[in-house]
Amino acid sequence: MTGETRSAEEPPELCQKVVVTAASRNWIVAIILAVIAAILFFKTTKATMHDFDYTNRIASALLHGHLGLDRHPGAWLNELVPFEGKYYSVFPLGAVLSVLPVALLQQAGWVHSFPAQVLTSLIAGVCVFFFFGLSSVETKSIARRIVLALFPIFGTWTWCNLGFGGSWQIALGFALLGEAGALYFTLVQPCPFVAGAFFALAFGNRTELVLVLPIYLYFWFMNPDGNDAIGLRNVGQRLRKKAPELISFMILPVALGILTAEYNFARFHSIFDFGYARIPRVLQEPWYRHGLFSLHAIPDNVHHMLFAGFGDLFPKLPYLHPYGFGCSIFIASPFLFLLFREGGKYKLVAWVAIGLLTAALWSHGNPGGWQFSYRYGMILLPWMFLLLVGNGPARISANEFSLFAVSVAINAAATYQFLWTNLIHP
Repeated sequence: MTGETRSAEEPPELCQKVVVTAASRNWIVAIILAVIAAILFFKTTKATMHDFDYTNRIASALLHGHLGLDRHPGAWLNELVPFEGKYYSVFPLGAVLSVLPVALLQQAGWVHSFPAQVLTSLIAGVCVFFFFGLSSVETKSIARRIVLALFPIFGTWTWCNLGFGGSWQIALGFALLGEAGALYFTLVQPCPFVAGAFFALAFGNRTELVLVLPIYLYFWFMNPDGNDAIGLRNVGQRLRKKAPELISFMILPVALGILTAEYNFARFHSIFDFGYARIPRVLQEPWYRHGLFSLHAIPDNVHHMLFAGFGDLFPKLPYLHPYGFGCSIFIASPFLFLLFREGGKYKLVAWVAIGLLTAALWSHGNPGGWQFSYRYGMILLPWMFLLLVGNGPARISANEFSLFAVSVAINAAATYQFLWTNLIHP
């Protein structure tokens, strides 16, 4: 009897057992990796901006039935907006709701100060969990999947910027987590309602992420294997077939959108007014002279995201001190040079998402302020991750591991210098 015959005669129970064993191994590795990542993040960061807890303060006010604060808590919270006798946050409702569990713990007396470092570490760990799971869409090598899962947190500017622990950085962290979770429950473990919940978490913290909603809907509209061609004659049939999943995905994002509109109207009498332009003297700042969003802002954002810092590092040898107001993402993470390889099942979709989000980020007047590299670019990482998973070799290559190691070293140094020393200052 040949090997092929034995393989063909293997009982279905054996095949099922192998699949279950592989799935169990993946879950075990993902959980262990997430725990290690969370502990490592906690031990290597210091939440130097934890006092900028805008969202936590508003979440606490919500528990008492208020949308704002009755009095200004301190001059350092200079982005609180005075309006009609109250002080309001400019963060969207989703960002406030994201930290509501922390406010509940504080109200119960279990937590006394805002636990920014614990919260950011949990975000980092759960992100690694989802990225490891998401890596299975196009690669099976455990070693390569581990490297790719760790990369968005420890091989990029996420490590340092999320480690600051201010409300701005935590909102970006929740957005990153929401995107990764939505992709995982769309592409790996399809569950439209849960995927929609994670997408609501993402765009609730970073409103511009609503731009990629059509891409998530496209994923649910198409078959996972993408083999069935879509034509004019069967679009209606496909839509009827996929309608329950599409509706299930949209329930929570639509609910959050409606609540956000009501939240804005109750505060500023406009569903579209988040309050940012009402921050005292904000429009007098030079980068907002053309408005909060403007085509005039694009050149400065392009410079900060792609080119800043190339001429600033080397004169400071042997110590590389990054500039405190941003540098190129390719300096912060040389691993990203691998984005431009050919191949990948989701290549076109990922580049479309990156293009849409980058266009929104580049039009923002302020390129990020105090930061390492380009903190707004954190919301691009899940789509960059899809590219990197699909366009590389089946197993980790020497080039990939070398670039990963260099990227981790750069971000470890930046995290240390920004969070643990006074070497970087305005």
